[in-house]
Amino acid sequence: MTARRLFNRDFVLLWQGQLVSQIGNQAHLIALMFWTLQATGSASLMGLLAMSAALPSVLLGPLGGAIADRHSRKGIIVIADLVRGIVVLSLAALLFTHGSQTHLIVAALFVTTIISGIMGAAFSPAVGAAIPDLVPSERVQAANSLRQLSVQTSRFVGQAIGGVLFRVLGAPLLFLVDGTSFVLSAGSETFMRIPQRLPAERPALRDVAREYLSDTGEGLRWIWERVGMRTFVLTTTAVNFFFTPIAVLLPFYVTDQLGRGAAWYGFLLAALSLGAILGLVLTGTLRLAGRGRARVLGAALFLTALCMGGLGLVRSPGVALAVMFVAGLLTAAINVTVITLLQLATPQELRGRVMGLIMALSGAATPLGLAAGGVLGDLTGKAIPAIFVGVGAAAALVSAGAFLVPSFREFLAGAE
Repeated sequence: MTARRLFNRDFVLLWQGQLVSQIGNQAHLIALMFWTLQATGSASLMGLLAMSAALPSVLLGPLGGAIADRHSRKGIIVIADLVRGIVVLSLAALLFTHGSQTHLIVAALFVTTIISGIMGAAFSPAVGAAIPDLVPSERVQAANSLRQLSVQTSRFVGQAIGGVLFRVLGAPLLFLVDGTSFVLSAGSETFMRIPQRLPAERPALRDVAREYLSDTGEGLRWIWERVGMRTFVLTTTAVNFFFTPIAVLLPFYVTDQLGRGAAWYGFLLAALSLGAILGLVLTGTLRLAGRGRARVLGAALFLTALCMGGLGLVRSPGVALAVMFVAGLLTAAINVTVITLLQLATPQELRGRVMGLIMALSGAATPLGLAAGGVLGDLTGKAIPAIFVGVGAAAALVSAGAFLVPSFREFLAGAE
């Protein structure tokens, strides 16, 4: 039975566990980035590690969603956090004992990153599917806002003090903090109760793969038959593809166009996170509905594209900070509102695979965008203004075109 208030026992246990693990995860990312930079000096290696972290969600997200519909979501959440905690603690122990063996540590980083990514591919659909069953339906958006608020707050704090922590504590202790945070999160989640209707029969072992493929196909058909939802997924996939080159080329933008150093790269990312925090607070308190919500979301998507494209014309660091702040605010508001729409529109027994599929489909273009951004930058001689304006204009056209589709507007209004 769904709870009657937002801050009930089970949601608080999940939220506080995620808050602790996100703080630890930020420590992990800082340690990963700075250790790799100091030990190898290889940008390519850092890119490969980032790809290793992202690919499992794209490749295994649909399977993770099917698993979340057939098995205990609470069990998946607890096991995923516990496994991540164990592998990161093992990495910390290896750094303490064999820290000078660079090749061994690099191999361990890849193993840890891939295992954590696999666990995340199961964890994210399970959490996304569980939240509507932990809070009242009218408070699902607020619950999603709180969850994302913890993520953005940890990012903001990490970007502000991460380098200092690395210099003071070092990579082994930061990995130790991360591993411990995952274990503590798993312990908190053990006491949750998540209502869930599980299939009456479990397939025989020889039929498991076929059943999961069938479940995934059912989720894909469910999405595809809803024209507005399908248009939304295709739109976000295209927009993500166009935005990704901006993320790749942002360091060059800071140095070449703003004339600033690495610190300003961190400032721009912090502004993006700070804007996202405000966007999440506003989204959690404002209750837009119907056609008004559709118009606001459509405008926000279009304005985000204009912000990111317009960044290429900005040469003032202060103005660039303001643009990133606004982009973060708009993006966070869009993400939370649409996630809530998807959760409430999807039957409980399909929710895991639908969330997993949408996560995989909308992120599928990200690796392609990463590669395209680097190639485009080299081919144009780092023509940052032209690239930013071009991809921003393309994203704006896609967003505007999608909003002209009636079923897309119906989906954003919650009427599909």
